[in-house]
Amino acid sequence: MTLVERADLWTEDRKVATREAERRIKAAELSVVRLAFADQHGVLRGKTLTVGEIDAALKNGVGFTTTMLLKDTSHRTVFPVWQPGGGFGMKELEGAADVLMLPDPTTFRVLPWAPHSGWMLCDIYFTDGRPMPLCTRHICRSALQTLGERGYDFVAGLEVEFHLFKLEKAKLGVADSGQPGEPPDVSLLNQGYQYLTEQRYDEMDPILEILRTNLVDLGLPLRSIEVEFGPSQVEFTFRTGTGLAPADAMVLFRSATKQVAQRHGYHATFMCRPKLANVMSSGWHLHQSLTDRKSHANIFMDGREPLSEAGMHYMAGLLAHARGAAAFSTPTLNGYKRYRPFSLAPDRATWGRDNRGVMVRVLGGPGDPATHLENRIGEPAANPYLYIASQIVSGLDGLDRKLDPGPSADTPYDAKAAPLPRSLAESLAALGEDKALRAGFGDFFVDYYLRLKQAEIDRFDLDVSDWEQREYFSLF
Repeated sequence: MTLVERADLWTEDRKVATREAERRIKAAELSVVRLAFADQHGVLRGKTLTVGEIDAALKNGVGFTTTMLLKDTSHRTVFPVWQPGGGFGMKELEGAADVLMLPDPTTFRVLPWAPHSGWMLCDIYFTDGRPMPLCTRHICRSALQTLGERGYDFVAGLEVEFHLFKLEKAKLGVADSGQPGEPPDVSLLNQGYQYLTEQRYDEMDPILEILRTNLVDLGLPLRSIEVEFGPSQVEFTFRTGTGLAPADAMVLFRSATKQVAQRHGYHATFMCRPKLANVMSSGWHLHQSLTDRKSHANIFMDGREPLSEAGMHYMAGLLAHARGAAAFSTPTLNGYKRYRPFSLAPDRATWGRDNRGVMVRVLGGPGDPATHLENRIGEPAANPYLYIASQIVSGLDGLDRKLDPGPSADTPYDAKAAPLPRSLAESLAALGEDKALRAGFGDFFVDYYLRLKQAEIDRFDLDVSDWEQREYFSLF
């Protein structure tokens, strides 16, 4: 019995998708296919197989070491895999044992910037067909399944800000290596601040057009390209998708953007606030709504009010769990430097109608079938599967308990509302105490995630910063 059969995935739809992927591989005369999975940070990892091995991989998966799921953002393995239970009470983690990445044939693409290469996104399974509980795509799929059992589908659109620089010098000297290595030297593509001006856009058009062409050829639902406020800062938006599609699109978008930019002498970064003079913070605004599975009607729309009763309850859930969910929407130490008052970024859990200072913005209106919520809390480095799952879990709790979001915040930075966490440590503490998020993600995953991110904090606390050196070295 094959892995895909043991996992109970060998449906007629899967068989058709598998045959179609194999047909396209042959028709395009590809030489290799990249098999990738999104790790705990939403970074794509995987293996590249020659085309002759793909048929077997589609049915039995490809092995890789479990340590890939146990690393922090420096790629250090956080858990003691040589101890019983892999340091985390899971026999399968011991001794850096293997798990299997199983390609999802519905995600097959030919990479436009490497036309000899195919690409497929993978899910992670144990050899007996059980889903690997640390696979973040599984986590998101589970949340979507729970939502589906209530009769709803999740619809989301992406609005992503990031920085795009000219690569001046890649740090590839022997002394530049490390965990992590030295970042590259870069220069600006524009001086910024002329928000949405055509001149600033035209300065960046050569690389933006290359990116646009590749993303469209990749089949991503690109909607708009905008020059943002800060130097060398841009924003890409994408049309709405349902279910896993927006999360899959986000991981592929980030990876594709970085690869294409690198090949053309540029450096793209989704880091929230790079340490470069005068740059601005980047956010990831997640537009979202729920539709009825039977009628496909938007349940957030109301005939007389800006947002339906169900939409109000769902939004209340987002606000109620904002502090704990921030660990997923803003998973880096750097991302919390964006939560500042009077900055077009939220600093507390508030909502309002078309107000860019709140955390959740209500867009649309009475009778508008496009009525939806825009959560402005996220950073562009977030793992999209965990970010989206946190929205579903939080919103469902609001629906189940019929929570009230309270009055809108017309002056969001003065509103009496729960402040957003000021640090990653604060958000992790809130996540650890959030019963709804623990129930939705499972105690096992939450405890794993807390330990993983705490290791990141511990490394940061041990490092002597530029600020400390300037503050104390001469004074004392």
